[in-house]
Amino acid sequence: MEMDLIFFVAPAAIGGISAGLAALISITDTIVNNYGDIKIDINSGKKELTVKGGQPMLFGLSGEGIFIPSACGGRGSCGACKVKVKNDIGPVMPTEVPYLTKEELADDIRLSCQIKLKEDVDIEIPDELFNVQQFEATVEKITDVTHDIKEVYCKLPEGIEVSFVSGQYGQFEVPPYEKVKERTMRAYSMSSAPQDKNHLEFLVRLVPGGIVTTYVHNYLKEGEKVRIVGPFGDFAVRNTEAQMICVAGGSGMAPFKSIFQGMVDDGTINDRDIWYFFGARSKRDVFYLDWLYKLDEEHENFHFIPALSEPQAEDNWEGPTGLITEVLDTYLKETISQEREKEGYLCGSPGMLDACMKVMSDNDMQADKIFFDKFA
Repeated sequence: MEMDLIFFVAPAAIGGISAGLAALISITDTIVNNYGDIKIDINSGKKELTVKGGQPMLFGLSGEGIFIPSACGGRGSCGACKVKVKNDIGPVMPTEVPYLTKEELADDIRLSCQIKLKEDVDIEIPDELFNVQQFEATVEKITDVTHDIKEVYCKLPEGIEVSFVSGQYGQFEVPPYEKVKERTMRAYSMSSAPQDKNHLEFLVRLVPGGIVTTYVHNYLKEGEKVRIVGPFGDFAVRNTEAQMICVAGGSGMAPFKSIFQGMVDDGTINDRDIWYFFGARSKRDVFYLDWLYKLDEEHENFHFIPALSEPQAEDNWEGPTGLITEVLDTYLKETISQEREKEGYLCGSPGMLDACMKVMSDNDMQADKIFFDKFA
């Protein structure tokens, strides 16, 4: 017991000391170093910015209307905010290394949230990021779809339209409150169909201790204005005839709600076979059942397979049971055509995605045909 206590207390103490030193260094750097105005050249002169030095590049860019994707809101825990830095601004930070491949390191790719602007810098970003917008939307409706997932339906200002592809995500921002002293944003997949250009909808699952999810579940009210930035991401249905093998869990339902409703709206729902596997613990964690069963009934090529890993007696569950990966494996081996090409589309926890990719790989699905956005 004593050894266990030391095992846990020692790292915590070291972590606390490190955090304190980091904060002290940051404060000292702010006081002692005045970096003045910094120039950022984007894509060889396509856009040039002058921003205040000393701040992270991610925030300096967003302050000028250039929004780099960041699923974690700039905490350095998602690895999404990558840019190519064309001049020497110093060594790669240890906080960047876990999120960069050897090829990216060799190509001078950096995490913009970890780069403090201390000198003029030249960067390259995908051209499509110039089209990302910031919306000041009004929360029109909040619906409890399960005990821990809320559907948040937001209306854009009059005369403003949004254009996105089903599967993309937006960064949803909340104001300061008792858990945080500054505005904070996190990434959530859009669940609304792209044909509805005046609204954006999100499914937000309550994460214990989560800054944004706690605000959404405990404080957000209908009629409140929220800031949304997007769209981001390339998780979208490819234009092929391959069978779509879709797997989700929890709020991972969001992109598929958008994808399937979008396909209904544009008339492509009957163009290819779609297999949708949704995993949950018990029946109280499953939602949109009526809509999904109706799609299954009305469209011969649409197959909805929900599975419960821990069904309760009161659930009276007659569908598949077990982990969704087990159910997926069985269907891939016994039911889904082995002869026709398949594409995988995944949305859920990192652990679920990794497990599903292994099952798909074991069933001869190619890695470059499996698409996902992994939110940490």
